[in-house]
Amino acid sequence: MENIIEALFLGLIEGLTEFLPVSSTGHLLLIGHFLGFESTGKTFEVLIQLGAILAILSVYFNKLWTIAKALPHDPDARRFVIGVVIAFLPAALIGAALHGFIKEVLFDPWIVCMTLIAGGFVLLLVDRMPLTATHEDATRFPLPMYLKIGFLQCLAMVPGVSRSGATIVGAMLMGASKRAAAEFSFFLAMPTMAGAFAYDLLKNYKFLSSNDAAIIVAGFITAFIAALVVVKKLLDYVSRHGFTPFAWWRIIVGAAGLAGLIAFG
Repeated sequence: MENIIEALFLGLIEGLTEFLPVSSTGHLLLIGHFLGFESTGKTFEVLIQLGAILAILSVYFNKLWTIAKALPHDPDARRFVIGVVIAFLPAALIGAALHGFIKEVLFDPWIVCMTLIAGGFVLLLVDRMPLTATHEDATRFPLPMYLKIGFLQCLAMVPGVSRSGATIVGAMLMGASKRAAAEFSFFLAMPTMAGAFAYDLLKNYKFLSSNDAAIIVAGFITAFIAALVVVKKLLDYVSRHGFTPFAWWRIIVGAAGLAGLIAFG
């Protein structure tokens, strides 16, 4: 029962942070470390992302269905789908190649704290830069821009960097508006997170027990509900307020994590 309660709490954290530029994996690893929560093969942090994936699919279902129906006759729809595939490929290839190294070496709370703090200062800097938005529609970025965003997403393989943070900052530096940058991070999240989920499950399903399944389901449920709320509210929020609140949150959490590691290990 204690593991189920911890899983519900961690699922809530996953859902609340997955689409914010604060690193959901970093938060899960830090909180799990201090709670003493250890999942088989560290798969829990990846597999509960399915809840967040389904949340974003439910919010964007109509738009995705419209794009799918337009594919046979609309070159703009085909171009956007190609753009998402192009952006997804770097993470798919590099993630598969470095999967073991990422799990064994980079899933470390000290690394998480340092990257949370560093990423916070990057967000503060970018939010204050006098950037000119030349791309207001996430479905109409130039194809080379999609590829560059895809490579920047790979930085998030280091826990604490934040997948959404890397893609949003990269898109903004290349001329996307805050809203368009955040929206494209949603679109790119779908294949990226689904791919990570499928790959991790394939690698570790033989080692999972019924108890593992129970805590994953518990985390999935709360991740879905929390992510649903965040996805519906985030675009309007960042359009009005930018990313400074998330930057300070990263710095505070990273500093608190370092203090906790020094004090308690």
